[in-house]
Amino acid sequence: MTPVRKIINDPVYGFITIDHPLILQIISHPWYQRLRNIHQMAFAHLVYPGAVHSRLHHSLGAYHLMSMALFELKSKGIAITPEEELGAKIAILLHDMGHGPYSHALEQELITDVQHETISLLLIQKLDEELNGQLQTAIAIFTNKYPKPFLHQLVSGQLDVDRMDYLNRDSFFTGVAEGVIGYDRIIKMLAVKEGQLMVEEKAIYSIEKFLVSRRLMYWQVYLHKTVLGAEMMLVKIIRRAKELICKGEKVNAVSAALDFFLQQKDGRISIAGHLDTFCQLDDHDVIATIKNWCFHPDKILSTLCRSLIDRRLFKVKLQADPFDPELETAKKKEAMTRFGISDSEASYFVFTGDAINTTYNPLDEKINILFKDGTVKDISKVDNALIHPQLASPIKKYYICYIR
Repeated sequence: MTPVRKIINDPVYGFITIDHPLILQIISHPWYQRLRNIHQMAFAHLVYPGAVHSRLHHSLGAYHLMSMALFELKSKGIAITPEEELGAKIAILLHDMGHGPYSHALEQELITDVQHETISLLLIQKLDEELNGQLQTAIAIFTNKYPKPFLHQLVSGQLDVDRMDYLNRDSFFTGVAEGVIGYDRIIKMLAVKEGQLMVEEKAIYSIEKFLVSRRLMYWQVYLHKTVLGAEMMLVKIIRRAKELICKGEKVNAVSAALDFFLQQKDGRISIAGHLDTFCQLDDHDVIATIKNWCFHPDKILSTLCRSLIDRRLFKVKLQADPFDPELETAKKKEAMTRFGISDSEASYFVFTGDAINTTYNPLDEKINILFKDGTVKDISKVDNALIHPQLASPIKKYYICYIR
């Protein structure tokens, strides 16, 4: 292959180097370029105006951190072949390719019972066919079938470069300082023992900060009540549109691709047969459609759409205990009187739910600390550790949303 070297100027890390023609070919592919048009943080920009970065920004950042991590591990004598290095870089570059419009907010709305990781894998396998089998190592690493598990753990695990980048990048673009992590120190302290990824004991405090930062970012940004309210409005809009379609009413999207998925009963389709259609979808299809639906004759659909476009968002209250059902009933009666709608229709404007956040669950996957004497301990078992087993319990907050 002809030598290639491209640099991309990233606001978070500076210059990111692309030094392999296959990676450049993948980045140039329309399926990858589509990620430019999918917000990394859905509606977080309605609260933090700077949070308008894309999935493409994030995947390039994660690729950069993967390059750093592999360099450090090789410098410590860990055997990583050029083929394995390329495979790991491709796996992280494409790990989010299966995200649909507005990412997690609509993950189960347009296509049910299919996670974005599943779609990512299907797309990588399809790309592999186009590229004559050059992504086999990347696929093995992505699916954790490669004999060196630490490579998969760098892509998907408690200490993966995916989390390192999104925490660092999201805190940068939101301006929320609590999310800043010492990613460079963590990467410098990465180690491998018996094929498993771990960190040297000198990085204990950096790992604790990493876990605490993640917890704070969830409550302060990802599960911020206003962000939650906006994302639930989007969910209700799509559900109302699909309900009207099921009743035989005319509800057109601005693109054929979005129309196709809205028309599917219960969203249960074989996504493998419709990857090209899926890859025509991005945030623009959804937001332009919502702007059109502001003038739809259905009162519920048009009200929800106008409210989201004009940023007249649901009022959201969060608390530690479930809300009194009488409060929800009272708010529903208000909506019924105001709009002249039924009790079931009022559930589009008034509803309850819960949000869950876990700081560190060692049952999910451990963060192992490698001590100088060669012993290994889970971070929650280290003496005087800030991260202790009690933090494995998920914290649940209950919310009520209602139209203002």
